[in-house]
Amino acid sequence: MPERHKSDAKRITRREFLQRSAAGAAALGLGTWGPLAPPSVWGANERINLGVIGCGGRGTHLLRDLVSRSQREPDKLKVIAVCDIYEPRKRKAREISGAQVFHEYTEMLELEDLDAVVIATPDHWHAQMSIDAMEAGKDVYCEKPMTLYWEDAKRVAQVQARTGRVFQCGAQSASEDRWWQANRLIREGAMGKLIWSQGGYFRNVPGGDWNYGLGPVDLEDPKGPNYLDWKRFLGPAPWRPFDPERYFRFRKFWDYSGGIATDLLYHSLAHLQIALGPQFPKRVVASGGNYVHFDREVPDTFHILIDYPAEEGAKDPTTGHTVALAGTQGNRAGLPDLIRGQEATMYFEGPGIVVRPQSPFRDRRPEMRVKSEPRSGHMSNFIECVLTRQQPHLNAQTAYKIMVAIGLAVQSYREGKVMRFDPEKEELIA
Repeated sequence: MPERHKSDAKRITRREFLQRSAAGAAALGLGTWGPLAPPSVWGANERINLGVIGCGGRGTHLLRDLVSRSQREPDKLKVIAVCDIYEPRKRKAREISGAQVFHEYTEMLELEDLDAVVIATPDHWHAQMSIDAMEAGKDVYCEKPMTLYWEDAKRVAQVQARTGRVFQCGAQSASEDRWWQANRLIREGAMGKLIWSQGGYFRNVPGGDWNYGLGPVDLEDPKGPNYLDWKRFLGPAPWRPFDPERYFRFRKFWDYSGGIATDLLYHSLAHLQIALGPQFPKRVVASGGNYVHFDREVPDTFHILIDYPAEEGAKDPTTGHTVALAGTQGNRAGLPDLIRGQEATMYFEGPGIVVRPQSPFRDRRPEMRVKSEPRSGHMSNFIECVLTRQQPHLNAQTAYKIMVAIGLAVQSYREGKVMRFDPEKEELIA
């Protein structure tokens, strides 16, 4: 998903940003979850010094974006460090940024003038790197999914709450204003009681999604031009003999990825949770299979049903509803994002919203059309929050709730059973 948004072209003022991110989020039921810690060490003119961990495809995209931003606003931010475990990617990152290069991310975190890090590694490293960075006093922008397993997301959220660092999960659509407008409309009663919502992600790559090119690899010589630190790549994952597919095409393997669920459907659920209001699920079930691509462990078609808890007699229209997500890598004809209430249905047409009443309620509910307003794009939002110490659009607590549903969906598929969750205790129900 592209990092830049049209909304970035028309930036809001800092005062408008604070009003939108703090008071606005509280009014929409998205919360701010307490104060954030002050920044660590600022350079001249409040410049943010950034590091990038993981310089593959996505990491390089983010690195180029940050370097471009620093060239436009050199007094606002600078990339001072990059980190990777594959020599060709180190060289490329150095050429792009001119930054100091690290092999061990923990050594990068020791830099006293480093304020924040961007993490764009395979999913199985997200939790530990995020935790280590926040414990070191750094703010974190971590690519989606928040973590590989929901239990690790809980740990990350707990560390964020304790340290007060800024944490933004990189599902960029969470910064599109239409989802925030949707949240406002739902809470104002524009649709009556929520019933169920749908969304998804749909691709069709005949040669197989995620089949990126395999680069040259040398496993023996740490000083060699193509050295790959295979042991460091595996990290917390199970030991496996070297296989280039596992490194360059990691999303095809359960050890490092949840497949469609973590790579694609996390995006879909992220913006729906902004609209609906972030909640823990009470029940999750998933289905699917490999119908076209058989060169991978993860399924090429994956569907999820998520039930959220209901409170009998509750006035909140968002209590008790279902979200249905679908994803496939074999057909692009997908489901549009829709939110269904008892009295109206919400459609997302272009950047705006249309709320159309259900026929039994047309006598009291006119059709509504709402346009999106300017809002900072996802990385811009993170950078502003590092400076202002406000909660970002997809903060740790919201990202954790999303990860519970996504993580349980993967577990449901792999174990072939319905997963039940206790939102109060934040634990699985046996």
